[in-house]
Amino acid sequence: MAPYGMQITLPGSLEEIKARVVEALKQQGFGVLTEIDVQKTLKQKIGVDFEPYLILGACNPQLAHRALSADRSIGLLLPCNVVLRSTGETVEVSILDPEVMFSVAEPETQALLATLPQAAKTRLQNALATLKNQG
Repeated sequence: MAPYGMQITLPGSLEEIKARVVEALKQQGFGVLTEIDVQKTLKQKIGVDFEPYLILGACNPQLAHRALSADRSIGLLLPCNVVLRSTGETVEVSILDPEVMFSVAEPETQALLATLPQAAKTRLQNALATLKNQG
């Protein structure tokens, strides 16, 4: 896994795992605001075949509000991306590490939000742990 993400692999179909991911995120206070079907988009836009691949934009309203209140431009880093990639009989679930994501923020913003990236990471790790324990 890339150093900027957290990942698990689960047995099942993309749709089945997607439902479980959405529920695990919900249990941690995240909602899914966006969904990009990369396979479908690439086929429609440029005629390229690609494996089943979804990008979900997950957001925790309390954490997002806190971040945006400190620095409005932090919206450029939101929402947290969650990638579901079908690999046949399994699905890789990857989540961007909020600590890495926030490392590009201005030092003043980092100081104001010192505990926020770790709080978000802990919640996202809990969602992954829930998925792993179910699988």
